[in-house]
Amino acid sequence: MNEPAPLSVDAGEPVVLALDIGGTKTALTVADLDGVRLDDLKLETPAGLGAQAGLKNAVDAARELLGGRVPVAVVVSTIGIPGEDSVALAPNISGWEELALGRELALAFPESELRMVNDVKAAARHEYDHGALAGADPGLYVNLGTGLAVALVVGGTVVAGRHGASGEIGYNLRSAADVGRTDHMPLEGVVSGKAHGQRALEEGEFLGQLAFQLVNLAIALDPERIVIGGGMVRSWDALHGPLRRALDAAVPYPPQLVLAAHPHEAPLLGALALAVEAAHHPV
Repeated sequence: MNEPAPLSVDAGEPVVLALDIGGTKTALTVADLDGVRLDDLKLETPAGLGAQAGLKNAVDAARELLGGRVPVAVVVSTIGIPGEDSVALAPNISGWEELALGRELALAFPESELRMVNDVKAAARHEYDHGALAGADPGLYVNLGTGLAVALVVGGTVVAGRHGASGEIGYNLRSAADVGRTDHMPLEGVVSGKAHGQRALEEGEFLGQLAFQLVNLAIALDPERIVIGGGMVRSWDALHGPLRRALDAAVPYPPQLVLAAHPHEAPLLGALALAVEAAHHPV
């Protein structure tokens, strides 16, 4: 485990804790009640660790980072739809869908206000408030990370959907040939960091599928701006040109296409904002 930064406040000063738990890493930050970050830590997620052990690692690291301080609020940002008894639509972390995340967090932090949030929706919230989506209405945030998802912001509100599953485009069909089939490979099997790590994909296949889906989203949603974040933006120079040309060629009103202001930290920063809000407005 990485050594946390030295404590920078008195143990008695109130703090909040935010965690972003993903498929390959966990990022943590402790901040004061104004959201000023005091101590940070990043952990790699060992392959095959499993959900229960992975959460324990994250909680142990958080306690070490807190250094005896009891956080007023704790917020966890993660893939899928986190709930008390399970995390729905979260296949990228082994066993995560069966994990009673809410109950486990309540046991780990019994004195804290607790919140859970989808990582891409948390990222979109931060990018709208403080980043590249600012002022865009509607705005579309696209996360190209271990998995694939988007978040739509309308009138300053991140759209959740009836079941909290709005934007889970990793489940999209890739062609008309997939209609009615239960054995098809969903979009995330081709367009995601995980897909590139597991399959020898042609670059043209990745870009072609991504452009196809992005064009259809832009036509359906008519966003003012599309913002791209996530770990795969390290290849932004290769991605931008083909996506820009595809949007210009097919979308009646082509949106702006820009890199996220905080492409790697937006989910954590979104969770931190929610933690500050929870500390000031407990339920």
